[in-house]
Amino acid sequence: MKKKILRYLKHIIGTILSLIIIGIIVIVAMNGTFDYNHNDNGLNLDKEGPYVFFKSDSIYTVDYIRGNKEAGFYLESNNYQINEPANINCYFPLDHTNFDINFNSNIEIPKSTYNDGEAILAISDIESGYKTFRDYLINNKVINENLKWTFGKGHLVLVGDFVDRGMSTTQVIWFIYKLEQEASEQGGHVHFIIGNHELYNLQGKYKSASYKYSGVASILGKQQHNLYDNNSFIGKWLVSKNTIEIINGNLFTHGGIHPNIVDYDITLDDINRISRENYRKPWFPKPEDSAEQLILSSKIGLSWYRGYFDDELTQEEIDRTLKKFNAKAVIVGHTPQWTVKSLYNNKVFAIDVKHPKDYRDNWPSKKSEGLLIMDDNYIRLLNNQKTFELKTK
Repeated sequence: MKKKILRYLKHIIGTILSLIIIGIIVIVAMNGTFDYNHNDNGLNLDKEGPYVFFKSDSIYTVDYIRGNKEAGFYLESNNYQINEPANINCYFPLDHTNFDINFNSNIEIPKSTYNDGEAILAISDIESGYKTFRDYLINNKVINENLKWTFGKGHLVLVGDFVDRGMSTTQVIWFIYKLEQEASEQGGHVHFIIGNHELYNLQGKYKSASYKYSGVASILGKQQHNLYDNNSFIGKWLVSKNTIEIINGNLFTHGGIHPNIVDYDITLDDINRISRENYRKPWFPKPEDSAEQLILSSKIGLSWYRGYFDDELTQEEIDRTLKKFNAKAVIVGHTPQWTVKSLYNNKVFAIDVKHPKDYRDNWPSKKSEGLLIMDDNYIRLLNNQKTFELKTK
């Protein structure tokens, strides 16, 4: 009897272990992770902010959340005249650091085309990971330890999905804004390309947002969609951004470019204009063919397309698309990869990697990567400054 029980237990244990091993293999093969060791500081709302809203055509307000759930929450608010600059601050509770922001309520629409021969560093899909984003830029000399821009006239290209799936969305967005201002003062550029998760928030879809921001909106006396509406500075600022840009001959867009775009007489300026006009309108796939479908659709639009990774395209289709826009290559995020990689004879570069998270650890552990482009050399740039050449002259 004992032998039967032991044999039975062995079978059960063996089956469980086999299922665990298979599960691990599947998760790793799908570039997934296990989360553990969650840090509760992510829910610390004291000093959360700033949240900037327009009260009228002449006044804007800067709000910070203060307090805690035991003692209660309240708002610290200041009013400013439109075009009056404000020195504001953003606090990061994980390591109790902060950064200052020289804020101005003016918003300018960026160009679609840049051609100056300067270095480019592209990174994507940070997904609300402020610490990861900050440390990657420090380690690779884009900013210094004091968080000041040190990349000169270079281009930092953020290829979408910098929000959602984390508790540092506020810090990430304001950090991008801060760097944008500082880069401009030195002749450099920060390019914030709109991804599908930015679109989610602009369109009031919060399935991927941390539940923290529902509480934030409530304390502010607003609905969650108000955090990104036209009365919010961040909402208006995001709507000004482009869906696609060409920088020194390289196209940058979050998802990809459907090859049928070559059938339409349309420029990058046209594409970005159409995108901005529709950022707040959910655009579901439609049966008829149109240029708008290829720009906006939640299946094949620029912020959503995954055709480079589904074995759908030929090299000829890739080359034809690049020729239309007089481009050397296209750089995309959106579709997770193990590493930054080159596809289609160095004509497509995929840079969406799994980055570390601010308030939890992951197994297998992840390290950030980006794509450095200098003098037509395309280089995989790791978090520790280690480089791997993907394409050289």
